[in-house]
Amino acid sequence: MWGRVRKSWEGFLHALRTKPDTGQDKHPHNLFEAAAVYVSACAEDDQDQIDEAAGWVSPEALSFGVNELACRAVIALARERDESPQTVARSLLGLPAA
Repeated sequence: MWGRVRKSWEGFLHALRTKPDTGQDKHPHNLFEAAAVYVSACAEDDQDQIDEAAGWVSPEALSFGVNELACRAVIALARERDESPQTVARSLLGLPAA
């Protein structure tokens, strides 16, 4: 588990160092599209896709998008499981119940 966290963190740090979109793509990418691709690529350990998505928007925009995606995912799982968002978040991170 810690290996996946470390790889995700390394990918995030790499994204902070990556230059923003140069406008060479066929269509512009919004921050939510970049966040969705970035997070799913992290989950699949696809470094090429991580790098590509990180270049679509600024690091700040990507960070905001990833945060928004995390919030929405926790809320959706909490509703599905009929649990509180805090319980779900702690469970996903392997933390004991508060």
